[in-house]
Amino acid sequence: MTSGTPDLVTLWQRFTDWLGAHAPADLATLRPGCADGELGRPADGLGFAVHDDMAATLELHDGVVARRASTEPGAFLLDYGLLDVDGILEAHRDLVATVEDALEEGEEDLVVGRTADIRWVPLARNICGDLLFVDHRPQHAGEIGEMSFGDPEYRMLWPRMDLMLVDLCEALEKRTPVTCVPRIPRLHEGRMLEWPVAAR
Repeated sequence: MTSGTPDLVTLWQRFTDWLGAHAPADLATLRPGCADGELGRPADGLGFAVHDDMAATLELHDGVVARRASTEPGAFLLDYGLLDVDGILEAHRDLVATVEDALEEGEEDLVVGRTADIRWVPLARNICGDLLFVDHRPQHAGEIGEMSFGDPEYRMLWPRMDLMLVDLCEALEKRTPVTCVPRIPRLHEGRMLEWPVAAR
């Protein structure tokens, strides 16, 4: 971890403290952390151990209460809702199915490592099904990526989760844009957070 960068527990606390003060409906959607017996389930379902950052996050928060509509709170991570263990495994199965279909159709060069990969572990999903994920490929371990359906290539947003949370917290506190497609935090009805793309 970079010298001077707080640990994930501290950063998540900073983030959720801001939600509590400014977006209480979002904070209310956060589920408690996984029980000790649940922490092994992701590895069992994926077939490999999850990155330490993801394990630490699940220990703090096992996702959010699932949204049924875009007007409901809980999508405070760049308009994505944090997934629980069941949601992670379900979304990962969808990625695996996409990879398997591509291999059968001889289109792996267009798909594998570009729009889907069996070593991408979903972290959060938006209402359209797009994903934020933690990359588990050895050469990209721990990177935070964004996969949007219809895009020919995923985006690498942050090299590590702690750096993601530092940027998000600073964006919230200073109302500054984040990511290569600049998104600025905005409060909706004083209860939930939105991240519209900044006008250019």
